[in-house]
Amino acid sequence: MAVKRMMRVALRALSYTDIEAKESKRLHRAVIRVRGLHFGKLPYQKWDHVVSYENHNIPVRIFSPDEGAQSLLIFFHGGGWVAGNVDGYNRICANMANMTGSTVVSVDYRLAPEYRFPAAPEDCYRVAREIFLHTDYLKVPTEKITLIGDSAGGNLAAAVSLMARDRGEFLPERQILIYPSTYSDHTQKSPYASVRSNGTKYLLTSKRIHDYLELYKASDEDLQNPYFAPLASKDFSRQPRTLILTAEYDPLRDEAEDYGLRLKEAGNLVEVHRIPGALHGFFSLPPVFSQVREAYRLILEFLNDGRKA
Repeated sequence: MAVKRMMRVALRALSYTDIEAKESKRLHRAVIRVRGLHFGKLPYQKWDHVVSYENHNIPVRIFSPDEGAQSLLIFFHGGGWVAGNVDGYNRICANMANMTGSTVVSVDYRLAPEYRFPAAPEDCYRVAREIFLHTDYLKVPTEKITLIGDSAGGNLAAAVSLMARDRGEFLPERQILIYPSTYSDHTQKSPYASVRSNGTKYLLTSKRIHDYLELYKASDEDLQNPYFAPLASKDFSRQPRTLILTAEYDPLRDEAEDYGLRLKEAGNLVEVHRIPGALHGFFSLPPVFSQVREAYRLILEFLNDGRKA
């Protein structure tokens, strides 16, 4: 199936030209801020909150559908660990709240290169810990809380699940990883064919992923850290029930699907679905796109424990 022209045009409008990563990050951040703007009546309740950790506060923005919610999604945004914020993901989180009927907590974790690894996963872990250990604030039981993230945010959701298992303070029951980054090598030496077949002509390039990781890592040792690259883990056991959505024309496709296989081989309940005709980043588009509707259909079925949406 060919890439739909409208999807390519829409995603290009939300992307930026492939210029040197350090110089482009300010532009990328500005584009994402504009992407989050809303016009007209907002069909949800929205408020800001902070989670305090050591010497800094982690901002979060909470979206709740007008009719209230019985479940909660802790959302970690994409942007290659160097761009994105709660403002830029307003529309996406509002759509998520309305499409799923869930409260959505969007986490404004610290960005690289100002704050390199492990700042981002530590911030995400601390917010998740606060929510799981203090359910009275949002009044949702722990079994109804799901970690979710797209791209770099999917990487962070997977990292938080591994951290939670290793630290023993809480353990999520469900996670949704949307075209996540899970491996540390996106050069021609990568074992994943999609890095080569989809790495040059579909907006997100393998070079750009490599540049993001260079800005994100604090040292080469991070490349072998499972909280940096989840496929580096030597133990995939005791992970949440997992839904992984990949895009057909995404350089990250094969590594994300392999992560699902590793989780399944370790005895976890895992669903992996490849969205046909989709590019990396498609989840940021409005639900008028069939690929976005299909993603939400699968998410709703997953959240409803396998019942058809």
